[in-house]
Amino acid sequence: MEANRTDFYIGLSLAVSSSVFIGASFILKKKGLLRLASKGSMRAGQGGYAYLKEWLWWAGLISMGAGEAANFAAYAFAPATLVTPLGALSVLVSAVLSSYFLNERLNVHGKIGCLLCVLGSTVMVIHAPQEEEVASLNAMADKLRDPGFIVFAACVVGSSLFLIFAVAPRFGQKNVLVYILICSVIGSLSVSCVKGLGIGIKELIAGTAVLKKPLFWSLVICLVICVSIQISYLNKALDIFNTSIVTPIYYVFFTTSVMTCSAILFKEWLRMTTDGIVGTISGFLTIILGIFLLHAFKDITFSWDSLPLYLKKGPQGFPWSHQPYVALPSQDLQEDEMKLPRHGGSNGGWATHRGTP
Repeated sequence: MEANRTDFYIGLSLAVSSSVFIGASFILKKKGLLRLASKGSMRAGQGGYAYLKEWLWWAGLISMGAGEAANFAAYAFAPATLVTPLGALSVLVSAVLSSYFLNERLNVHGKIGCLLCVLGSTVMVIHAPQEEEVASLNAMADKLRDPGFIVFAACVVGSSLFLIFAVAPRFGQKNVLVYILICSVIGSLSVSCVKGLGIGIKELIAGTAVLKKPLFWSLVICLVICVSIQISYLNKALDIFNTSIVTPIYYVFFTTSVMTCSAILFKEWLRMTTDGIVGTISGFLTIILGIFLLHAFKDITFSWDSLPLYLKKGPQGFPWSHQPYVALPSQDLQEDEMKLPRHGGSNGGWATHRGTP
């Protein structure tokens, strides 16, 4: 019992530290891209790769790598129902750090949308069933040869190529979802490769000659290609759009893509209960609402401090606003009016004529 509790706290610490590293990596990468833009270098959003010479960008990449490594290690100590939802903390970490270091702000709609995205993703993960255990690389190969997964992988590759060559050149710099969708759908395949490589590394430690199997090196090549595409298009998204917008949307789509891929690969949906199905659908609808709030109202200036003014300044005819909201004159204006000369028979500009009968 004591050993299990120790493992639980180790996994919890790794999951939290993973979220901190990943959330900070977005800020470091964004700072590096902004520094390059101030120097006049070709920006990542325009196809440039000058960020490879920026140490801040590399610090962000190392921070993300450390976060992902801690996240993978956390699964060895704590249950997935604990580790995966804690990944949402990276969204909050990124939003808080961007307000301090990037001077970026989220309006009320954005904050509510961010919260809904996190809650919806958490509900989906909590109600998702546990994946089927795969103990060997040969068993993983059987899963990868399943017709359902082959169709899914073909759809992912086809949609990614369509987005990269047809949609991204026209709408990539106008719509934040384009680059993030590319990163997310490709990310589902990269996670599958990571799981397969993890199984292969376990067998290698146990003494199995997995380095002679073509599947192991195929997974390595596929992982390198997928990660390279993810890094490239994530940099473009961060270079063009607000970090507080990119981070939660990327988290939501990436989590959804990975869960979909995992469900198809490991047939998790066959063991889902009724409450699990309802919870998953409810979480997905909550995510859609959160994304709508984040994307549709991102340019509206609205804060909690201005809420009383909006309530008072409603249009005429609304039940709470029978009279239009009028700003009160300042004290300086009143003093200037008192100093103006008042001539008989004339209002004297701003002054009012107060004749005696």
